[in-house]
Amino acid sequence: MVSEVHGSISPARSTARAKAAPVRSAPRRRPRWLPSPLTIRILALNVPALGILLGGALFLGQYREGLVETKIGSLMAEGAIIAAALGESATPPETLQFDREVARQLVRRLASTGASRARLFDADGFLVADSQGLGPAALAVRAQTLPEPGAEALPQRVWARFSDWVLRAGPTQSLPLYRENAVQLVTDYPEVGGAVAGETETALRRLSDGTMLISVAVPVQRFKRVLGALMLTVEADDIEEKVRDVRIAILQVFGLALAVTVLMSLYLSSTIARPIRRLAAAAHRTRIRSGRRTPIPDFTFRRDEIGDLSGALRDMTDALYSRMDAIEAFAADVAHEIKNPLSSIRSAVEILPKIQDPERAQKLLSIIVADVRRLDRLITDISEASRVGAELARSEMNVVDLVLLVRTFVDTQRVTQAASGMTFVVESDGPVLVRCVESRIGQVLRNLLANAVSFNPPGGTIRVTVHKAGPMAELAVEDQGPGVPPDKLSAVFERFYSLRPENEPFGMHSGLGLSISKQIVEAHGGTIQAQNRLAPGKPDDEAIVRGARFVVTLPLE
Repeated sequence: MVSEVHGSISPARSTARAKAAPVRSAPRRRPRWLPSPLTIRILALNVPALGILLGGALFLGQYREGLVETKIGSLMAEGAIIAAALGESATPPETLQFDREVARQLVRRLASTGASRARLFDADGFLVADSQGLGPAALAVRAQTLPEPGAEALPQRVWARFSDWVLRAGPTQSLPLYRENAVQLVTDYPEVGGAVAGETETALRRLSDGTMLISVAVPVQRFKRVLGALMLTVEADDIEEKVRDVRIAILQVFGLALAVTVLMSLYLSSTIARPIRRLAAAAHRTRIRSGRRTPIPDFTFRRDEIGDLSGALRDMTDALYSRMDAIEAFAADVAHEIKNPLSSIRSAVEILPKIQDPERAQKLLSIIVADVRRLDRLITDISEASRVGAELARSEMNVVDLVLLVRTFVDTQRVTQAASGMTFVVESDGPVLVRCVESRIGQVLRNLLANAVSFNPPGGTIRVTVHKAGPMAELAVEDQGPGVPPDKLSAVFERFYSLRPENEPFGMHSGLGLSISKQIVEAHGGTIQAQNRLAPGKPDDEAIVRGARFVVTLPLE
């Protein structure tokens, strides 16, 4: 037989005020064409980085500088050749002066082989020759076809200006503007002044349309005497064209990278946002749905955080519904258990006024008193069972020596049961430390000891053993009573199950003691089992039961 023993806890008299939970509105549905906030955040993180890379690539500073240095080097080599020829054409060493006509012819012939413009200044700073005003090239008329007014639409003109600005963006805008006076002197060009002083100088300017203009000034010498300065200028159209081509290629690669980035960002956001949106919608349906189970989408196959979230929500939903089912079953059991004494009390109260026999009336009153006592015990234990889970969740666990706790409760039972002649034995191998709520584990131990006392015969022995079993602490309480029916070894832990000794009055116990004990032990990550002590050397089907044995395991600290 099995007994569930409870502590002397008075019924709860105070009423709890229920706080209404705030009602949350349903998640707002977004139009399908509108990107989710998560998609916008992912794009906001990916695209700017690509834009910074594009801006740095479009600048092409080092590439442009390399082309300019190459162009300057070629102009210097060309200028050195022309300057040497001009120096050799000077009059004999007695005078060392330019023959202006010969100098013009040399400048025209030598400068015509390249794309640069050559200008020769004498030592006094006056212009001697200019290749732009010599030969048939000076008579050529440059024609440029202009678009018809209004031929291009506004979007095309805006796009043309934008693309021209992007492709031409660079350091040329910061260069000084090239200006050419009608009468050109050395003072108009600082680099020419440096060449007249004997140094080769360079200068960078820009034309009104933004084209870079490169100038190189080379001194013209004869017998180490500076006779003048040769200035070569060339428009860097080819440099701008090369930079433009590279920028177009970069823009093409950027467009492809941008498309791939946007598509990958959309795919990434869809793999994150869409499952989360489905999980949120399912959670909302679970909250507002009045019917039974709402299926939660299963994404555990993903093996990532979304899969973990899906599995956690599914487990939480299953636990929630299991809890709801348990609450419904508990409410039904409570209603059934309370109805029995209430029906008995009502029947006795209805019959009592009609009975004239004082002895029978006294029996009915004793039945009413017993049922009231039973109701009081039921309400106390039901209250205990309903709040033990919440208290365990809020309580802080401490390290407790299980052996010391057992000895304390056994000493209490040894004093209270001294008249019965029972013997209490505690066996242990030393301290056994567990992390637990001491008062609740003490409640379990008190239930098991009182259960063993109620079924143990007078003068019998109750043995409590505590030892370590791998990572667990094992506590066993043994008695010498009739044991537990083999088919009831699991049923003894069910709510309101009560099978008492024959000499115990009915209604003394609610049948919740072992159920509460199981709830406490499992909340600590342990187990509790009921077993029978069998006589050694006998097969199970012929075994002689020597008593009951309840085993509790708890994780070691």
